[in-house]
Amino acid sequence: MLELKNVSYAVEEDGKEKYIIKDVSLTLDERFVAFTGPNGGGKSTLAKLIAGILTPTSGSIYLDGEDITSLSITERANKGISYAFQQPVRFKGMTVRDLINIAAGKNLKMADACSYLSEVGMCARDYIDREVNASLSGGELKRIEIATILARSTKLSVFDEPEAGIDLWSFGNLIKVFEKMHEKTQGNILIISHQERILNIADKVVVIADGQVREQGKKDDVLPKLLGTEACRVLTDKM
Repeated sequence: MLELKNVSYAVEEDGKEKYIIKDVSLTLDERFVAFTGPNGGGKSTLAKLIAGILTPTSGSIYLDGEDITSLSITERANKGISYAFQQPVRFKGMTVRDLINIAAGKNLKMADACSYLSEVGMCARDYIDREVNASLSGGELKRIEIATILARSTKLSVFDEPEAGIDLWSFGNLIKVFEKMHEKTQGNILIISHQERILNIADKVVVIADGQVREQGKKDDVLPKLLGTEACRVLTDKM
């Protein structure tokens, strides 16, 4: 279970503090949780605070009751948190197999390493020895990154717009990957997305705008409000 208590994050702008996240308190214990809201509202910043990429200006973050607020991204990774970037990182000189082995924490048999690529719709034979560099498209990198999260099998997996760049791979397959990941790890999955098809698989939807939680609850309660009122249509037009 993940708990955020009065978490804020500010940056300095023109000599003044500008709050990107403002006093957010959340408890996330559902199988699938989705963060949604307008661009620039603070979704990715909040996810990076959870992963340890950023450190809160104030407030506390707990994982299974343990205060992880001061822990680095590496320490949080060791505690069982994975993070998939909206724009995956390239690693010149490192092969896809190397990356999957690092994610798994051991040298996998070729067949096992290839199985993770197959799960995300990639022909393992064509990719397993490729370098994770500029020769790969954004969509290919996104799938490889998801494969590494599968290999890690962590208790909390955070995905920043996982649907980005995978137009040729169906949403149905992406959702199956998330379901299989949960079955394997029994962990929690946090997804940042604007896509209604992604939001529809969520057990809990959290709407974030202007650095604050504007709405949260079961998808059947939140989505009608998000999509059905004039105010929310304005919100989704900005997504």
